[in-house]
Amino acid sequence: MRKFLIYSVLSLSLLACKKNDEKVAETEAKDDSIQVEPTKSEADVAELTELSPEKITEVLKSNHSDTLYVTNFFATWCGPCMQEIPHFRKKMDELTNQPVKFTFVSLDNKTDWATKVSDFADEYDIRKNVILLDGMLLKQEFFKQNFQSWNGEAIPFTLIRKGDKSDETVGSMTEEMLNQKIKKILDKSSQAERSIKINDRDVTVGSINPTYSL
Repeated sequence: MRKFLIYSVLSLSLLACKKNDEKVAETEAKDDSIQVEPTKSEADVAELTELSPEKITEVLKSNHSDTLYVTNFFATWCGPCMQEIPHFRKKMDELTNQPVKFTFVSLDNKTDWATKVSDFADEYDIRKNVILLDGMLLKQEFFKQNFQSWNGEAIPFTLIRKGDKSDETVGSMTEEMLNQKIKKILDKSSQAERSIKINDRDVTVGSINPTYSL
């Protein structure tokens, strides 16, 4: 968790700079008789969902066989993270009304939850899909328990899964990569379901897997 600690220190440094800038801005505003808009409050955080590492594990373990789960771990200060978000937003629109759940887990410093993370959620209209996670609470056991290739030392990280099929990606993805990985998981899941031998001949296996528009 050394990097998370480094990032936290960096975030605190940036916060200190921001506070100094805000004091200067406030002084200038008073001199020019300009009214400064109020900053965001805890109410903005309240609209977002904060979960503990244990609850995040429950989210990752939830499994409806007909649902595609796409879970992305990110931070607003992470350039590669922000670079790939538009691809996820576009894919969400393409899969509207289909059995798919997109979740974005923010690892931002808590001081940025009501500002940067809240603004980010509004910008991409994904407030209901964003989960707040205090990265300082994460331990190696969390990563060992939930992932095969991710140890928490780098973000973004994306887990795509359906049924017992999954794909893990450490690093930013292009739109093409995201589409290919989702299609690969859906194809594998579909093949696995068709190969199941069911004694009850009244069940139509081909109808188990829904059709996705890719």
